[in-house]
Amino acid sequence: MSIDVAARLQRGDFILNVEFQAEVGETVAILGPNGSGKSSLLRAISGLLPISAGTITIDGKVVDDHYRQIFVRPEKRGLGVVFQDGALFEHLTVIENVEFGLRSRGMKSASARAAATILAEQFDIGEFAHRHPASLSGGQRQRVAIARALATSPTVLLLDEPTSALDASSKIEVRQLLRSILEKFEGTRVLVTHDPADAHSLADRIIVLEDGRITQSGTISEVTANPRSAYVANLAGTNLISAMSDGDLLRTSEGTVIVASERVSAGEALVAILPSAVAIHAQEPHGSPRNVWRASVKSVDEFAGRLRVHAIGELDLVAEITPAAGAELAIAVGNEYFFSVKATEVHAESR
Repeated sequence: MSIDVAARLQRGDFILNVEFQAEVGETVAILGPNGSGKSSLLRAISGLLPISAGTITIDGKVVDDHYRQIFVRPEKRGLGVVFQDGALFEHLTVIENVEFGLRSRGMKSASARAAATILAEQFDIGEFAHRHPASLSGGQRQRVAIARALATSPTVLLLDEPTSALDASSKIEVRQLLRSILEKFEGTRVLVTHDPADAHSLADRIIVLEDGRITQSGTISEVTANPRSAYVANLAGTNLISAMSDGDLLRTSEGTVIVASERVSAGEALVAILPSAVAIHAQEPHGSPRNVWRASVKSVDEFAGRLRVHAIGELDLVAEITPAAGAELAIAVGNEYFFSVKATEVHAESR
């Protein structure tokens, strides 16, 4: 089943206005900061929030159209939904949670229990099938939530921040589980997340949502290679800097000079520098780099087996280096270093 959304939703002062499609067999990640409207969009697709204008179509069938007064109830949309915190029924046991959708659709008790038992074994939750959710870990709760969502054999799977409430080890475990499920799931999948690791690990395509509007879309590599907003630049790790060009040099509002290998027309400019293009030195470098700035380390994060060093100083930058290089430089918060970038690695364009 494909999903086609061209809808507007208003809640108080917040307006969500989006248009996108998700095709059969692909996983689309709706990625954006907190408050961007991601969960509201997912709730609209699922039927938990009626839209204010436009249409939502699932597999060619209109399920929500405000003006034509069409509204298909959530349970009639053929969806499976995994919520951020699992949203399990705390008064039911694990097995009762898994079989809930089947029983709601009229399946007899014995048949529902048999089907739920098979799913419980598949998702490694059979050993605590008769316990209540309160006694489970975060990762175990999400396994139950995923099994419950898949129990009714949905044609569309919606995932709302499925790892955000988990600790680091549970996130890895649940991502691995979701990856194996999504590879086999034959319908359409929509993932809502603010975590780039979720999108990178699980999605075929991402849609960036900011302030209720889509600002960018494409594959992860397409979006991160050409960030169009500060959020996407930060997401990708790209350094996005506003500057003024005099036709030869670029200067930030603080007066820091940035040299690019190509001329930029005089006026406002946007400068992008990949973190991998930023080198860190204990001593001031000499030779090829035409851009050298002093800065101190604000924070260090590990991402995909590399270190991201956030620095503040003459220019605020993010550099990406190997753990070995970090150890050699004794990278630590508060230490000052020289950060250099070759002019050929500075990508600037007029705004």
